[in-house]
Amino acid sequence: MTKYAVEPMDIPTVAIAGSDEVFPVRRIYCVGRNYAEHAREMGSDPDRDPPFFFMKPNNTIIPNGADFPYPSMSDNVHYEMELVVAIGTGGKDIPQDMATGHIFGYGCGLDMTRRDLQFAMREKGRPWEIGKAFDGSAPCAELYRASDIGHPSSGAIWLRVNGEIKQTADISDLIWNIPETIEHLSSLFELQPGDLIYTGTPAGVGPVVAGDVMNGHIEGVGDITIKVV
Repeated sequence: MTKYAVEPMDIPTVAIAGSDEVFPVRRIYCVGRNYAEHAREMGSDPDRDPPFFFMKPNNTIIPNGADFPYPSMSDNVHYEMELVVAIGTGGKDIPQDMATGHIFGYGCGLDMTRRDLQFAMREKGRPWEIGKAFDGSAPCAELYRASDIGHPSSGAIWLRVNGEIKQTADISDLIWNIPETIEHLSSLFELQPGDLIYTGTPAGVGPVVAGDVMNGHIEGVGDITIKVV
């Protein structure tokens, strides 16, 4: 029997809609600037260069309906509404035409970002972790099995803050669609069951403050509600 020097952490999980089972989270991969209008608002060209990725620790997950604790060392924290893809079958160098066979399901997520710290690191050519990988930075609603909802390739995605619409687009607007993303990501990392992919956010990102309520929706996938405290 393994003896740990310190108490091991619990495995982070995401709820599964209509089930008492939960999805164990291994890694969280995030696609950067995957909607053209968002790329423009961030000062970049919406080109078809290979997608780029960053990661969040698996224990940054918080569930639907939870409070998001406003993080320290920042006064410019932004919402980013995203479609989340959950990997159920691992693989490396997965071709596009086989990608959906590796997907367990889909959910609504938020890539919360300390924008001021992200920009400061970007300007110095340094990693983004302090802007992206902080505690509570990956809210994720319950997952819906692909066997129940299929594999959405189009449908409205939007986010409201305190009832006011802030982001609105269609997931068909993704620069790199889901099969393309999985093909490229799996050429860089061997994907494993339990991996989540946050697929990018539409234009309209902006700041939140304590007391704000974020409500997001993806047609055919579900909803997420998170309060800033």
